Amino acid sequence: MPIDAWFLVAMVCSLGGYGAYLVGLGRHLVQPNRASWLIWSAGTAVEAATYRALNPHAVQSWVFLLAAASCIIVTVAIWRRGAWETPSVSETACMAANLVALAIWLAFRETFWAHMLIVAVVPLGFWPTWVSVWQDRTRERSPAWGLWTIADLATLLVATHVSVAGGPARVGEYAYILTELLCHAGVWFMIGLATINPLRSLGSWSGRFHVLDAYAPAANLFSVGETHLGKAVYAAAGFAEGAEIVRFTGRRFRADKVPGMLHGARDRFVQITPNHYMGPSGRIDDLINHSCEPNAGLRFDGDTVMLVAIRAIGPGEEISWDYSTTLSGSDWYMVCQCRSPDCRRVIGNFDTLPPERQAWFRARGLVAPYLRASVPITADERAA
Repeated sequence: MPIDAWFLVAMVCSLGGYGAYLVGLGRHLVQPNRASWLIWSAGTAVEAATYRALNPHAVQSWVFLLAAASCIIVTVAIWRRGAWETPSVSETACMAANLVALAIWLAFRETFWAHMLIVAVVPLGFWPTWVSVWQDRTRERSPAWGLWTIADLATLLVATHVSVAGGPARVGEYAYILTELLCHAGVWFMIGLATINPLRSLGSWSGRFHVLDAYAPAANLFSVGETHLGKAVYAAAGFAEGAEIVRFTGRRFRADKVPGMLHGARDRFVQITPNHYMGPSGRIDDLINHSCEPNAGLRFDGDTVMLVAIRAIGPGEEISWDYSTTLSGSDWYMVCQCRSPDCRRVIGNFDTLPPERQAWFRARGLVAPYLRASVPITADERAA
């Protein structure tokens, strides 16, 4: 394939990857690690600027500049939409190492090895993402990883064929290519194709493929819309009282493994025992909002957690449930903005509900089993 064609492949795949990732970010399909992106944006910006200065006529420098600019845009978008979270020990260590590398580069920027140090340190940014994905692989459901792998490899193919200053590539150029391959393209490949698998973002429904839409409506039962709270799930068809709506899925976590600061799509943790939670699934059940006057509730049957209608739900009506019906002994709380007439303002544990409301949920089996077992249901509650 001609060099110009490889250059075009690199540009299209790089742009496509960042575009796909931004779409996934907007649709809450990805939960990126902010420390990783902060490291990548700083490192790639320095790398792109240095490579451009050393090789002003090399066409691959445009790919690096494009990637750096796109990386900064994604990083800004991530940090603007998220609340502050204290970095973990590993995230702090990785950011500190990147800061040291940048300081060394500033002191020895004209030295070839200083630039190589920046290239080698950038992959440290992958470690927080590895940790995040190891905990829950659905956090990086995006074909962007595969596209970035192809873009990086295509860029390296261009670099190995394009001459430097009108002559053959120097030893330093090959050293850069080798470092880039080992530190960047190789890691993109391992994350994109082995650990996360970009095909995970593809789904089929009614004989068609859906890309970048983990929340595709199922069997024409739901639609996803926007409210003052963000994304919401609406009934596309009617549900009779007692009808099963959707099954809740997600990985099980011990209580000590649940993040201390939960925001946005990451706050959907269902307490199933005093010491275990069900985390986000990356599917449509994550988008069902709380309401102090819900039309649905969770019913537990063994390992199955099913959302059922507690009254008739008409087409076009938002589906909601009461988050307090699974919580006990938790320090989680939420300022409620459901706007229902009976809004409690602050949502917390089950025992924060009025006693008559607790009895209503318990009598209908709409609370976690451990909450039912902790207090026997009285005859009055069954008659309520």
